[in-house]
Amino acid sequence: MATSIDGYINDTSAQRLLLSNSADFDRVDEIRAESDAILIGAQTLRADNPRLLVNSAERRATRVSSGRSEYPVKITVTESGALDPELRFWHTGGAKLVYTSTAGAARLGDRLDGLAEVVVLGAELCLPALLDDLGARDVHRLMVEGGTGMHTAFLAAGLADEIRLAIAPILVGEAAAPRFVGPAQFPGGAQRRMRLAAVEQLGDVAVLKYLVGTSTESVE
Repeated sequence: MATSIDGYINDTSAQRLLLSNSADFDRVDEIRAESDAILIGAQTLRADNPRLLVNSAERRATRVSSGRSEYPVKITVTESGALDPELRFWHTGGAKLVYTSTAGAARLGDRLDGLAEVVVLGAELCLPALLDDLGARDVHRLMVEGGTGMHTAFLAAGLADEIRLAIAPILVGEAAAPRFVGPAQFPGGAQRRMRLAAVEQLGDVAVLKYLVGTSTESVE
């Protein structure tokens, strides 16, 4: 995820705030190409209407030559089932999966027939069950691209292995703007330190790679 220096992933204007530069966008494209699947929350899907594609033809060709699909599986998660079949997400790339609740599936009905496979996780959305289902589908590397709700849920549940955080030289300063994560009970709380594995400069953006759950150090 790309954030401002003060931790925001967007501002409150109608136009999407571009935090990344071209070099960072290419880095994201590379990670997408290396992943088996890409996941975003339904709120981000509705707000941004993304395609979530691997843009590099060379990277797509490398995937195919190694026996993989041209594009990673695209995934969204919705509690409500409020998904528009006209969004670009459904009409680009390869396979799509929707994980939802029983109530969400009832509301969704047949609107995504022929566009995506809908997987019902039960009365409530359960991320461990979602990951188990993905594992059964040979998805071993999952890229969670957003938004705030999905980042918060995966980190609070202790289900993330790695964070790639691109810091843009921007200050947003709007209390109502979305942040990288929201309030939650994260494992270990403020006493838990992640391990910084790499720092990379891409123009005016700094990319930090943190390994989650690999350190037992405490703040002193």
